[in-house]
Amino acid sequence: MMTLQNAKRVVFKVGTSTLTYSGGGINIRRVEKFVKVLSDLKNQGKEIILVTSGAVGVGMGKLGIKSRPSQTREKQALAAIGQCELMDFYSQLFSHYNHTVAQLLLTKDVVENEVLKTNAVNTFETLLSLGVIPIVNENDSISAEQIEFGDNDTLSALVAKLTKADLLIILSDIDGLYDGDPKAEGSKLIPLVKGVTDDIRALAGGSGTSRGTGGMVTKLSAAEIVNAVGTDMFIINGSDPEIIYDMIDGKEIGTRFSSEI
Repeated sequence: MMTLQNAKRVVFKVGTSTLTYSGGGINIRRVEKFVKVLSDLKNQGKEIILVTSGAVGVGMGKLGIKSRPSQTREKQALAAIGQCELMDFYSQLFSHYNHTVAQLLLTKDVVENEVLKTNAVNTFETLLSLGVIPIVNENDSISAEQIEFGDNDTLSALVAKLTKADLLIILSDIDGLYDGDPKAEGSKLIPLVKGVTDDIRALAGGSGTSRGTGGMVTKLSAAEIVNAVGTDMFIINGSDPEIIYDMIDGKEIGTRFSSEI
């Protein structure tokens, strides 16, 4: 069974609720910790790919907008504003640890069109061979319904599939998948899921926060995508990114979705 300790290529996905405060501003302390941990993993010889949400949320914070707009063109404008802020922040933080980042903005037609798919794979492979950390987001500023992923859980799974990653690790605002309402007394964390069955799907709730689009439903879909190609996925709590070190040490963290059924 693949572990973070022996994995060579790892895709990390971080959501808006992990990256930002409720008002939309970047959670600087948390993101700094996260970047430090990823840089440390990179120094260990691992290939790191980061799929990040947060462009719309950061754009909202920049303009002082409190609730996520419903109109597509407003979300696209906020994404254009927030993506600049987000990438500048990541670039500055990673540069402190002597790592270079690159931005890739994708839409769904990249995985549906063979030419675009090949180009994307070649770009990923070249960047990784150069020691660069690809930072991926959906191209929200131009996405239309027919070419949007809709959530970055799905995007992260498809990136892991495209790049043949050893592991996909999703940082969320919850410890993992529970056997009931996570807020209800007596609900227990499920440490291992072998196959996303109807019973497992029934445990998923609705969408995520007002600043993001993901929820447990989309994470289960992501697990199905990567498990189908032999890649395991973890959901862990991103409130303290240093929990990733516990995974390196072999501790049982979050929920593992195993490709071995």
